Amino acid sequence: MGPVAAAEGRRAIAARGLSKLGQVARRDPQLAVSVVVLVLAAAAILGAGFLTSTSPSAQDVFHRLQPPNWAHPFGTDQLGRDVLARVLYGGRISLPAAVVVVLFGASVGTMLGMLAGYGGRTIDEVVMRVTDVVLAFPVLVLAMAVSAALGASLVNGIIALSAVWWPSYVRVCRGMIMELRERQFVVAARAAGRSSLNVLSRVILPNVIPALLVMAFVDVGRAILDFSILSFLGLGIRPPAPEWGSMVATGVEVMDQWWVATFPGLAILVVVFAFNLLGDSVRDALDPWVSGRR
Repeated sequence: MGPVAAAEGRRAIAARGLSKLGQVARRDPQLAVSVVVLVLAAAAILGAGFLTSTSPSAQDVFHRLQPPNWAHPFGTDQLGRDVLARVLYGGRISLPAAVVVVLFGASVGTMLGMLAGYGGRTIDEVVMRVTDVVLAFPVLVLAMAVSAALGASLVNGIIALSAVWWPSYVRVCRGMIMELRERQFVVAARAAGRSSLNVLSRVILPNVIPALLVMAFVDVGRAILDFSILSFLGLGIRPPAPEWGSMVATGVEVMDQWWVATFPGLAILVVVFAFNLLGDSVRDALDPWVSGRR
């Protein structure tokens, strides 16, 4: 095959991929909306240096608490800092922090759930009793206690949330594995002489991952919200670093100047809502009963 034919083949594959993507978007507008919102949010956050030339920490006390205007589309805060710049650069903290929390929680919870669901009764009892102890406390309250013990900072806030994020994944993963391990295709895999590790990783786990993936998408939004709450309470990242929760806390001090708290609050609302929509769409796409009715 010559280079021209190869290029045409790649273009045909790309065209088919775009066509399929368009069909999915038309079939599920909710998915299209959530993806567009998240892509635009990510582009704005990554391109913050192009969208605003102002540093998020630059102070201008002579222009403090200015309402939205051409020079400062989101207005300025108590120290004259540009709210738009702080919202955009704050996303570089909130979004990665939430993703790290969910990745850690999902990884640890999945491994422990696999051990509990396939490792025998003794291991199951130990893992689930520890999980029940952690689940006995509200996630945010326990994270606040851990963060207060470690001290307020970005890293400690991530550690605090990560330390309490895994139990829900343990319970979901364990429940699905205990159901799947008695299915005929799993019994057949064991009868074929496959090792327990091979059956678990190659036969059972691929059937568990879709449900965990849906949880992870929704949990990114929850993690953003919880991390913002920690910062709002002074237990996460501390000022002057731009972070959405701490910016809302700063805006509470000057409620008459509505823009100081409104715009970071809207950033939290829009991104969390988009991740929730994305999680619902992924669930519907992976659920054979729902997708079969469409």
